[in-house]
Amino acid sequence: MMKKHLPNLFTCLNLVTGSIGIYFVLLKSTPQAIYFVIIGAFFDLLDGFLARLLKVSSEIGKQLDSLADLITFGLLPAFYLVSLLEPKTNFFWLGLLIAIFSALRLAIFNTDESQSDNFRGLPTPANAIMLTSLAFTPFSSNTIVLISIIILSCMLLIANIRLISFKFKTFEWQGNEAKWILIIGIVPSLIIFQQTFLPFLIPVYISASALAHIKKR
Repeated sequence: MMKKHLPNLFTCLNLVTGSIGIYFVLLKSTPQAIYFVIIGAFFDLLDGFLARLLKVSSEIGKQLDSLADLITFGLLPAFYLVSLLEPKTNFFWLGLLIAIFSALRLAIFNTDESQSDNFRGLPTPANAIMLTSLAFTPFSSNTIVLISIIILSCMLLIANIRLISFKFKTFEWQGNEAKWILIIGIVPSLIIFQQTFLPFLIPVYISASALAHIKKR
């Protein structure tokens, strides 16, 4: 009976992680936002993996997952961008567009059955990593660049582009080649370059997905 609720436990941990991250952003501890996003993304991967492994997927779990994702990967990066823009421009509220488009992205995902093997549009966890990793770039102090990135982010969330999904049905090489190649490339880069690689993580992911899609076609 307990195993039925185990994935939902990790979903709730994702939600709590995002909520704590928002708390720190509101305290102006903005560079820490990326770490809460990464921890939340780990819980997000884990809850889905456990649900498939234990065969306990449910409609409640699916809806709870989206609600948690909206907090951690929608509201958290939105507040992060608001906190960066507020001292620089009266248009700081533009950061809230991230929350709106993240909600749209999650609604599209929940109603699109074609996203079981890959994603259509940038997943909200990847988008949140891209935005909060701006803390490790000089772009975080440039108002025009920040607003441009917000617009680009919103477009990517709902774009009709196919991206690699890390939802493993099996861990065999065959059928998961693109996923394993991407992981093999990313993990050593993160170990070697650590936080300085984080801003390049999502561009690498998008580029690898585009190459995999072209090869498949």
